[in-house]
Amino acid sequence: MKVLNQLFNFYINSSIHVAFAVVSLACITFLEFDISVDKDTLLFLFFSSITGYNFVKFFGLVKFHHRSLTNWLKYIQIFSFFCFLLMCYYAFKMQTKTLLSAFGFSIITFFYAIPFLPKDWNVESKSSLRTVSGLKIYLIALTWSGATVLLPLVENDYPINTDVLITSIQRFALVIVLMLPFEIRDLRYDSLKLATVPQKIGVKRTKLLGILLLVFVILSEFFKGETSVRLIIPLVVICIVTGLFVHFSKMEQGKYYSSFWVEALPILWLGFLLLFFF
Repeated sequence: MKVLNQLFNFYINSSIHVAFAVVSLACITFLEFDISVDKDTLLFLFFSSITGYNFVKFFGLVKFHHRSLTNWLKYIQIFSFFCFLLMCYYAFKMQTKTLLSAFGFSIITFFYAIPFLPKDWNVESKSSLRTVSGLKIYLIALTWSGATVLLPLVENDYPINTDVLITSIQRFALVIVLMLPFEIRDLRYDSLKLATVPQKIGVKRTKLLGILLLVFVILSEFFKGETSVRLIIPLVVICIVTGLFVHFSKMEQGKYYSSFWVEALPILWLGFLLLFFF
């Protein structure tokens, strides 16, 4: 049991789980727009997600404690390095226009972790985008939306039409909702200067905001030129399940409530689509 627990923690802490969530959303994009699943694109997104997330999560620790890293962090470092190499390998298979789009999101990820802003921009000298008041959740949503909607479509030469824009906005809103349980969980740890959503409007209103955004995601589906029951029903189901997770979120969460179960919702969505509708 101890070994299984250690493997599971490595699975979570090394960002493999979140990478599967990103890939799941990209797969949903392929299914929604009736495009053959591009394995190279999915693998590129998988390894780049692990590389990017681990860079953001552990940059500070590696920078200041590189001589005294715990074993598990050293293993994650090594794992991330090989994921970076695999990301580069699959990048060579991507079209130039896809890589240019990916580069834009990579820049956001880079400056999300690297301190570069002067004190006038933020509360600390040489701060990163991560610490800019009220910006964090929107940067993450923008990156996820671009990576899971635009990148797969650009790589497969799909025209950027109104339906694509609506899907991008839906994905942006959904990722914001998925972030709310994390923000509620971290409420007692986050600096007030971060101005997270629960800090600004309180937990109850944060939950209400999440529900309203989910309603928006469902209603906006009907404004698309092309949609179907096999897409709408899974969307409604996943929005209801997500709403329940937001509703029951609290500061004193179980260890894996957000880091596993909430992040598993995109995987659940894809599974539901494939099992019952495709």
